[in-house]
Amino acid sequence: MESYPRAAVERAMKVQEVIMRAMAKKITWSQAGEIIGLCDRQMRRWKERYEEFGYDGLFDRRTGKPSPKRVPVATVEEVLRLYQENYADFNVRHFHEKLREQHHMRLSYTWVKRALQMAGLVKKSRKRGVHRRRRPRRPLPGMLLHLDGSSHAWFQDERRYDLLVLLDDATSEIYYAQLVEEESTATVMTALREVIERKGAFCALYSDRASHFFHTPKAGQPVDRTRPTQVGRAMQELGIQMIPAYSPQARGRGERNFGTWQGRLPQELRIHGIQSMTSANEFLRESYIAEFNERFAVAATEPGHAFLPVRGKNLDLIFSLQHERTVNQDNTVHLGSRILQIEKTRWRATLAGCRVIVYEHLDGTWSIGYGPHLVGRYSREGLPMLLEKENQRRPKAVEKTGASRPWKSLRDSHFPTAPTTTRPTPTPKHNRTFHVL
Repeated sequence: MESYPRAAVERAMKVQEVIMRAMAKKITWSQAGEIIGLCDRQMRRWKERYEEFGYDGLFDRRTGKPSPKRVPVATVEEVLRLYQENYADFNVRHFHEKLREQHHMRLSYTWVKRALQMAGLVKKSRKRGVHRRRRPRRPLPGMLLHLDGSSHAWFQDERRYDLLVLLDDATSEIYYAQLVEEESTATVMTALREVIERKGAFCALYSDRASHFFHTPKAGQPVDRTRPTQVGRAMQELGIQMIPAYSPQARGRGERNFGTWQGRLPQELRIHGIQSMTSANEFLRESYIAEFNERFAVAATEPGHAFLPVRGKNLDLIFSLQHERTVNQDNTVHLGSRILQIEKTRWRATLAGCRVIVYEHLDGTWSIGYGPHLVGRYSREGLPMLLEKENQRRPKAVEKTGASRPWKSLRDSHFPTAPTTTRPTPTPKHNRTFHVL
């Protein structure tokens, strides 16, 4: 079947766009007539034709050819109504999914997007920038993880929180996603520790050049790897390489992922009636991260993974803020306004003048280490806590029985005891007889 001439199609598209704006109540029907160049009477006829015949009414019917877009007017009005009343803050892709899943409308994504754009409910996409080459994904999960935070009004009000996300480069799977007051060293360490405890140590971490990741002497210059931050020191102890990104375009995969989060999470929180950060984090952990991964994660190009188990490492000490201090003469350590008192140890008379490391743990507690020894544990306020010393516990006494000493029974069975000989009883001195020669 022959298509309409190009001029007729362009004319119909213009009329269609103006009518869609009028149907969405962005403009009046009189204003629509002025835009098209018709009087009020002719515009009413166009409206009646559109309501009676749908898109067919927008084309010149003298040709006898059907319209290339046959969607009932009632369906168009329902789509516009649903978007304006229930999904005005959804992006087009998210709204199209809800139309198919919740309202069972089998419309194409392109049609829905164009309808919303012509109605003035959605802005048209801006032109893309310069051509960039897409970086291929890593072949195995665990080879490269992206860590970044996005500040946004996640509850659609004046409150702004940071969403921390750990993303696998090979599969785009989300390993961690939580809302925090502000991205910081402590919140980043919490995210990294949780993923390492659950999955294992990975190969490399890709992030921006924020001050808790890298020390940058001057803005725009390369990072100084000779001065690691607390996060950098923790990654070094675990053998994880840190890769800095020098532009937002270099973190394209992570930036696109945050665009998806910003276009979906606020709407999901609103639909579920969630208005607090605690409830939002529970929602993320319990259901939405799994739903997000099911929809957007892809399969890795090769089977297997690159995660390694962490053995012989004290993660409680590695993922803590470490401060080096000198012990005072009264065996105390000053850290800001806190004074931490070190108790007497059995293996050293005093620690005065020694260099120790003060560990500020993620749960707010403190501890002091001297070499391999842990010499003190303290509460948030700096009060001493019970310090268990496994190496100083004495083993229980073992009963001296054959069952408790199997080596003796084994020796007796292989080397029987020789028979004993009876010795003569010595004669008392007063009964002895002396012979004189």
